[in-house]
Amino acid sequence: MAGLTQPVLAGVVTALVGFASSFTVVLAGLRAVGATDAQAASGLLALCLASGLCAAWLGLRHRLPMSIAWSTPGAALLVATGPMPGGWPVAVGAFLVCGGLIVAAGLFPVLGRAVAAIPQPVAGAMLAGVLLPLCTAPVRALVEVPRLAVPVVAAWLLLHRFARRWAVPGALVVAVVAIALTTPAAGLGDVGLRPVVELTAPAWDVAALVGLALPLFLVTMAAQNVPGTAVLVGYGYRPPLGSALRVTGLASAAAAPVGGHAVNLAAITAALAAGPDAHPDPDRRWIASVTAGAGLALLGLGAGAATALVALSPPVLIEAVAGLALLGALATALTSALAEPAAREAAVVTFVVTASGVTLLGVGGAFWGLVAGGLMLLLFHRRRTPPPTPTEPPTPQPPAPTPAAPATEIV
Repeated sequence: MAGLTQPVLAGVVTALVGFASSFTVVLAGLRAVGATDAQAASGLLALCLASGLCAAWLGLRHRLPMSIAWSTPGAALLVATGPMPGGWPVAVGAFLVCGGLIVAAGLFPVLGRAVAAIPQPVAGAMLAGVLLPLCTAPVRALVEVPRLAVPVVAAWLLLHRFARRWAVPGALVVAVVAIALTTPAAGLGDVGLRPVVELTAPAWDVAALVGLALPLFLVTMAAQNVPGTAVLVGYGYRPPLGSALRVTGLASAAAAPVGGHAVNLAAITAALAAGPDAHPDPDRRWIASVTAGAGLALLGLGAGAATALVALSPPVLIEAVAGLALLGALATALTSALAEPAAREAAVVTFVVTASGVTLLGVGGAFWGLVAGGLMLLLFHRRRTPPPTPTEPPTPQPPAPTPAAPATEIV
């Protein structure tokens, strides 16, 4: 029993931190692409249940601490994309296609390698451009609702200094208290506690498939599954990526009609379950990831209450909490984008186009950012001329003697 206590507690902490740190990002993303409050609550519940089931299955099957989470960068992409032509059903169709692409990446490794072949500066710059609008929300909140935002940001700063892991959950608690103190009692009485399930028939639109489904797949793979695998490898594990992609892709597709956008290997909270704090014995840490999955599924039962409470607050305040949660991810993305001097201009172009939020032919800025960055790399790519093959130097010849001056020449 003593050997179970440590990984179980680590799993509980992983679930709490993972949920509290980014559920506001998920709700903001789902609402941005057209979901009602009930549909957003249903999507959050679906993501929690799908993540929990995947974590339990993969942990028990492979005996590895494979933590599963929703795609936080994917939710930020939804915020940056905004309403789709055709509304929420079209977004659900894009979620379903994204799940199918993740399954395909698990079945055909060449697809996963193709995603990994995207130049890292361009991929990092696209992610940074996606995250930027949310990461500026704390600044806007300080100006628009200072009475509510100042305590939230102050709590985040203090906890970030002394208890970094709990900085975003602590800021969220302060935001909830602020909402409760500034909302009329009649409004608080409308907060529901029951789980909400809303089914939506998917609709299909080419622009949505190109502008949402494909970028969502790329962001989920490049910013979640690849780093999540790297975290596990860093702790000495050899995770079966193909199995993880097939399971999470199927779960994403199943969650799509209920409103879930994508689930994947955890990248941010993966270390909480895979590191030595979970258990000294690496072969026992899978208990932490399975516990985290069960905890996340249980937390999903409160998705309706969380969504209703969020609906009572000024939108910019919830976006501010989401932005605080994503500052670290933005810093990592910018570092990756600017790491290679030869690709910096292409990365900057990708970042600017993505962050602009432009929509062209019904396709959002994330796709065009990738296109612009790729074209920049192709345009300014210079093939290096191979050095000449060394040959044996010719045998030096003695200098020719200077001819004697004619006798009649006056010197």
